[in-house]
Amino acid sequence: MSGNGGQPVAHTRSQPWDARAYDRAFSYVSTLAGSLIELLDARPGESVVDLGCGTGDLTARIAETGVDVRGIDSDEAMIAEARRKFPSIAFDRADAHSFAVPGPVDAVISNAALHWMTRPDDVIAAVARALQPGGRFVAEFGAGANVAALIDGMRGAVADLGLHQPVLPWYFPTPAEHAARLESGGFEIRRLDYFPRPTPLAKGETAAGWWRMFGPSVLEQVPAASVGAVLARVDERLARRIVDDTGAWVIDYVRLRFVAIRR
Repeated sequence: MSGNGGQPVAHTRSQPWDARAYDRAFSYVSTLAGSLIELLDARPGESVVDLGCGTGDLTARIAETGVDVRGIDSDEAMIAEARRKFPSIAFDRADAHSFAVPGPVDAVISNAALHWMTRPDDVIAAVARALQPGGRFVAEFGAGANVAALIDGMRGAVADLGLHQPVLPWYFPTPAEHAARLESGGFEIRRLDYFPRPTPLAKGETAAGWWRMFGPSVLEQVPAASVGAVLARVDERLARRIVDDTGAWVIDYVRLRFVAIRR
């Protein structure tokens, strides 16, 4: 990926999400977003877009505040599960790089999704088009040193087995890089925080399960016959590094959170 203002290059996720498994084992993604809703500070009657809504849990919590909210996600399985769970909320399948809404909205919120969108300038432009002047863009996503241990474990495992290094599917910018993109895209930054958020996986889950859920495009680049061996080696490499005293595997998430206003 690029840190020089150019568009980053990444291997696009081609496999659909397993929406039910996501909710079952990785629901902490939306559970941890409560403070982001507080930062949004939506008022009854406002219109809000939840960009990268996944299975809709955060969208539903926003709806409870009395706003008109619409969820958008590019994954068919995620949108189908969101519609099943929350039939009274509008969910659209659309690409965040080019999405459009019927009319200008008051706010766009995004949780744990922007790092999947590897053309960030296009996303920022689409958000700006969706917002009315003065509208708020509130988001949190992986950045900088996010999941550095997991990436190191994967790269080490692949090297141990003599395989080619895979291309990663994420955009993890530095705070300064993303701030510059927002300002160039017509936003005024009101708040920008960069912080670690170590998060334990559900009981029984390991680094290998995390890679199966979040890194299928990485595993696609590994010979099929070697995937099991690579994942086993990842767990071996990381067991002493990211497993706590209770036996839980703790993921080294690092988050970038911002509030920006469309000029």
